[in-house]
Amino acid sequence: MLTTDNLNITTGKLTPRPPFDFAKTLGFLHTFTPTTGEQDLTANSVIKAVTLHDRAIAFELRSTGTTEEPQLAYTLFTELPLNDIDHAAVADRIRFFLSLDDNLQPFYAIGCADPRFAPVIKRFYGLHQPKFLTPFEIACWAVLAQRVPMPIAHRMKMALVERWGTSISLLTGTYHAFPAPEQLAAVELADLAAIVGNKRKAEYLRAVIEFFNEVDEQFLRTGDYDQVVASLRGIRGIGEWSSHFILVRGLGRMERVSAIDKELSTAAAKIYNGGHSLTTAEMQRLLDQYGTTQGYWAFYARIATLDRPQAM
Repeated sequence: MLTTDNLNITTGKLTPRPPFDFAKTLGFLHTFTPTTGEQDLTANSVIKAVTLHDRAIAFELRSTGTTEEPQLAYTLFTELPLNDIDHAAVADRIRFFLSLDDNLQPFYAIGCADPRFAPVIKRFYGLHQPKFLTPFEIACWAVLAQRVPMPIAHRMKMALVERWGTSISLLTGTYHAFPAPEQLAAVELADLAAIVGNKRKAEYLRAVIEFFNEVDEQFLRTGDYDQVVASLRGIRGIGEWSSHFILVRGLGRMERVSAIDKELSTAAAKIYNGGHSLTTAEMQRLLDQYGTTQGYWAFYARIATLDRPQAM
């Protein structure tokens, strides 16, 4: 195992947009099944790895500020020295991963005026949405999780990581990172099928790999919403639900949420209607009420009704 003496260490600080409560971020990551076992979480820190130029970079994050004056200190561990461009790329990835630049105030202004939802805002005040580390990872997860139990999807995901991902070892353990699309571009369809155990899923994964190997991620992050939707829906195997999932949980595009999302409808029914079902029209009225912040409303509604809320 490598020690920190063998690694290059780079440090820095990030300033999230307030309010930002890092403890709530860590609480969410504790409950997030798709990344179970892929990071080390403590009461005040997280260690995780990301792939850059076919190598794993580990990063450790700790809060050094407060909810209203937040600041995160990071430490990067690399086998090779980081140049300024790569350092900036990793810092940007961390900012994006934890949605540090999201402005919660418009969402809070609407939510605090909503009698049913105001207690949810109070409970999760300062929580910015943690995303999947890359939109490519969540697109692959969307394929793997189709029509199978989550533990099986997670096993398939980890099989991909172990076969083609990257890793880096610290004194605290070995950290594995999901492969980049260019790493998987040359993988044969038969090899993908052997790993995931399903030829159809392998074909869908191949389509996702080809798309992300060519697309500009900045376009997905900031481009015209309808154009981004159309590009994602053009990927074989990515339907309406999967595209919305990628848009919100992978890209932080909070402008729109599907009114026919069954899990979200269940969560909203618990908050607004004593657990009794809401119609699609009623769901749409709630979404319209929250305008371009409806993605955050959906995120908070889901986590407020988790079966395992204690970690939050």
